[in-house]
Amino acid sequence: MTASPLSPEQRRHYDEQGYLVLPGFFAPEELEVWNHRFLDIVEERVPAAPEMLVMRDVMVAKGAVRAGSRLEGVAKIQDFHNDPVLFDAYVKHPRLLDVVEAFLGPDLKSVHNMLINKPPGVDGRHPLHQDLLYFPFRPAEAILATWVAIDRCTPENGCLVVVPGSHRGELLKHERPDWEYVNYLYVGAKGAGEATERVHLPMEPGDLVVFHPVLLHGSGRNRTRGYRRAISCHYASATCRYVAGLSPIGKGRPYLSVRGREHEGCI
Repeated sequence: MTASPLSPEQRRHYDEQGYLVLPGFFAPEELEVWNHRFLDIVEERVPAAPEMLVMRDVMVAKGAVRAGSRLEGVAKIQDFHNDPVLFDAYVKHPRLLDVVEAFLGPDLKSVHNMLINKPPGVDGRHPLHQDLLYFPFRPAEAILATWVAIDRCTPENGCLVVVPGSHRGELLKHERPDWEYVNYLYVGAKGAGEATERVHLPMEPGDLVVFHPVLLHGSGRNRTRGYRRAISCHYASATCRYVAGLSPIGKGRPYLSVRGREHEGCI
């Protein structure tokens, strides 16, 4: 890549606010590839790839809600690095990698990916949290989240909520919220519930948001009768270094090179 895909104003917004929305980044036909693959996996028309987790919503898993279909019961597909359709068409998408490279440099690794489904009829909230909690390597500035709306995302169906500028703070302690039903590892940053500068991020299908791993963000309930789906990948510079004891996840996931070269002694 030679020229940056970001304008100076866009980069300034990210640096100041900790996130940046790029409207209409992906075309409808690109979204359909991921959506069809998601439905094929959930409805078992194709087998789940090795190491992939098809995660049921906690209310469905505990019998508090009876799902009318497989789709109504699934909260997310996590770790799709061995699925060639999802991984190649999203994580390795050249234009997406151009954007990531503008933030992190030329040597990039995929460190976590998931396709999120927020069905109707369940709680489905994710409290305000910081993604850096889940990554056992540093520096934080060398990590970037990418998140694309597959369906329209609104405050009514649980769009992302961010606390602008919170990326300039520290990684907070996290704990399980005092809710009756909480999906696995949906922990919240301690004290973040007091944050008042929350901003909802309504997004149309194909809109892309990128954000810093220390940015406080979360999402609310889906109060509609439809679904709210999104696809996400976290990237890190291949120069990041593993630090023992930083994360409850540990080294459980593979960190896969998607652009550039490896760096000896790094992740």
